[in-house]
Amino acid sequence: EVQLVESGGGLVQAGGSLRLSCAVSGLTFDDYGIGWFRQAPGKEREGVSCISGSDGSTYYTDSVKGRFTISSDNAKNTVYLQMNALKPEDTAVYYCAAVGSWGLRLGILHMDEPDYWGQGTQVTVSS
Repeated sequence: EVQLVESGGGLVQAGGSLRLSCAVSGLTFDDYGIGWFRQAPGKEREGVSCISGSDGSTYYTDSVKGRFTISSDNAKNTVYLQMNALKPEDTAVYYCAAVGSWGLRLGILHMDEPDYWGQGTQVTVSS
């Protein structure tokens, strides 16, 4: 059974930091990218960042570039999203997902509909 389990969300003041974790089980890392999506109330779902399971390449949508860092610990089958300099507009439910295809176009990260999703974790940034 494939499982992706997020943790690490919470409430933080603007300018603060949070680290999200996504523990992955039941699938082969090399076959997927592990991506982070977010969705704020009343807004469309947005691709935030992705890391290739095969070569560790990382991708960021422009709105988080320079503030967020994605990384993986393959020994632990865990992907992390370090979020620094958080802004109120980063407030959303964050989901990790296993995706088969992704790419950047005009600074926007696009990821195919995921094969597998985590349950989501709330990130709230107060002003």
